[in-house]
Amino acid sequence: MSTASPAQPGCRGLLRLQGAAAFFFTAAVGRIGIAMTGLGLVWLVHHRSGSYAVAGLVVGAFAVAEALAGPQLARLIDRFGQVRVLPPAVVAHAAAVGGLLLSASAPRWALVSCGALAGAAVPQLGALSAARWAAMLRQQEPGRPGPQALPTAFSLESMANGTAFLIGPVLVSFLGALGRPAAATAVATTLITAGGLGLAVQRGTAPRSVVDAAERGRAARTLLRPGFVVLVALNLAIGVHFGAMGLSVTAFVVERGAATAAPALFAAGSVGALLAGWLYGLRRWRRAPSAQLALATAALAAGCPLLLVAGSPVQLAGAVVVVEGMIPPVLVLFSVLTEAGVHRAVLTQALTWLNSASAAGSAAAAAVAGHAVDADGANGGFALTLGASPAMTVLAAGRWAAYRRTVDGGPRPHPLRTALGRNPVNVPGHSTGGFRGTGP
Repeated sequence: MSTASPAQPGCRGLLRLQGAAAFFFTAAVGRIGIAMTGLGLVWLVHHRSGSYAVAGLVVGAFAVAEALAGPQLARLIDRFGQVRVLPPAVVAHAAAVGGLLLSASAPRWALVSCGALAGAAVPQLGALSAARWAAMLRQQEPGRPGPQALPTAFSLESMANGTAFLIGPVLVSFLGALGRPAAATAVATTLITAGGLGLAVQRGTAPRSVVDAAERGRAARTLLRPGFVVLVALNLAIGVHFGAMGLSVTAFVVERGAATAAPALFAAGSVGALLAGWLYGLRRWRRAPSAQLALATAALAAGCPLLLVAGSPVQLAGAVVVVEGMIPPVLVLFSVLTEAGVHRAVLTQALTWLNSASAAGSAAAAAVAGHAVDADGANGGFALTLGASPAMTVLAAGRWAAYRRTVDGGPRPHPLRTALGRNPVNVPGHSTGGFRGTGP
């Protein structure tokens, strides 16, 4: 159940807040570069070496280093602040990519090393932008929207991410097809560097770092809470969905002799997801976020069988739009629940851990889906997607049930819980020691 709320600003209202549009669009530009980087490295290294195997090694090193080092870089950002950590990080990333651009005939180990360093130093600009929204909307100032507006802010982030991964690969493929893969990689690095340095100079909206060692230790323990661990598992599962979908859709159209329809299918899915994210952000949902997540994952699980029964590219396009339209609310709720369930001093780390889990699930699924498609065609890959969505539903339903037990067995909930799905300790004025309870 939902209802419009005149008190809650929409996307444009949030962007009118002082400093909000500046950091949001700065991070959005950098995200396009991040979306270009992996595919751009494939084009670049293959063009230089003539080997997809070498290109795969470099991109694999980049992805593994990004997944493993990303949370550690985020930990430094939480401790020392975006303003201090971003400049050296983006310079290191640019230097590593520059090494790849300049090393036309370098040995394989040097290429792989540069790829790994580039992945380890790339900042997760989406997580940094989300952390700024959280810090801004938790400041209790007259005339400024409060935490109730976080779902709308995170919907904006979801749309920015979707737009980046719609524009980025297209731009890379265009430049690569023109025989200019180095230009594609250079553009990607320039956008990331500009985004990172642009955020670093915007001090006014940067979250404050926590300098007290004891508080940092307590904050880090919130990353071990069952609620957050379940969110990491959910992101692993949705990564499986992402990894299987791309390969399976491509296999489907190739099997039917309509390979040229693949870009249109992916574009339709992306546009459907962007629209769904925008519509979700327009509403103020009364159900607790845990309940919304259980319902959203159940809807995703209900929609995935459409992929298996599609008999033509047109039917598959409809199924893809339906399925991909379920994804943005799920991703928004991941961010909402993470922000509610961890200490503010480790929020960037928490959001980055979610990204790493999703990337790990996507990488594993791509390998498994490849074997499944070889054995059973496109439906073999879609079956993997069909298995991931019920697993998400079970995890989300379990998290919701645990939250309900906490609420029913604890103090009477604060009136704001109907909007935020929080325990009373999560509401300003009821916090203890800077922590926000177990979250919704």
